[in-house]
Amino acid sequence: MTVMYQVDAFSDRIFGGNPAAVLVLDDWLAEETMQSIAAENNLAETAFARPNGRGWDLRWFTPVHEVEFCGHATLATAHVLAAHHEVIGEMAFSTRVGELRVARADGGYRMDLPSFPPEPLPDLPAPIAELFADIDHRAFRNFENIFVELPDEAAVRAFIPDLTRIATLKLQGLVITGKGDGYDFVSRYFAPGVGIPEDPVTGSIHATLVPHWASKLGKTHLSAFQASARGGHLLCELSGDRVLITGKAVTFMKAEIHLP
Repeated sequence: MTVMYQVDAFSDRIFGGNPAAVLVLDDWLAEETMQSIAAENNLAETAFARPNGRGWDLRWFTPVHEVEFCGHATLATAHVLAAHHEVIGEMAFSTRVGELRVARADGGYRMDLPSFPPEPLPDLPAPIAELFADIDHRAFRNFENIFVELPDEAAVRAFIPDLTRIATLKLQGLVITGKGDGYDFVSRYFAPGVGIPEDPVTGSIHATLVPHWASKLGKTHLSAFQASARGGHLLCELSGDRVLITGKAVTFMKAEIHLP
């Protein structure tokens, strides 16, 4: 029997935040099987965790491929381990981007992630540049995404994505961000090329958004909101070369899946 959980991450209620599937395994399934499970789920990410003697190995799959870095499914995995596997104390996850640590905090969970400061991007790729031709903007990047800062929260919320153009990116996706009204900053994230038209709440992009806005606003404690249809609130802190993100998570479903 293989048990799978579905968790709404960055939310204190079901039907909020970003749903992720989580499977805690004794060892990895065949890679094609894990990819097929993720495709069957058709969620932004399905996480697979296994014990490694020091903590946990963790991998994430979108409906179409394995990804380097995912925050909300890390939060969902920590919730499953704490709430359903009686794991106590800080949890350490070995991943492709290094060690991620998660501990209970403030009625939720605090993720300790590596910081990926923004890298200069003098020019947007041609298909994407046309989306911002009439909007004042500033572009930067990290190892997997392009970021575009817009004038304000209203511009972020009003942005209408051309998913066909965005899908031409060789990088994983496009992040737009702006100074918030009730929050320090807001963002949205589009990755149609990997099966995610618009991600509801994305922890990983904040590993770059937090150092960007910390520098711009001159503060290390930041309140962020991802302005998708489901939406999500993230409490963030820049701590040296780490980004701390606090959020809640709730279990929506526990299921038994049948594998061939």
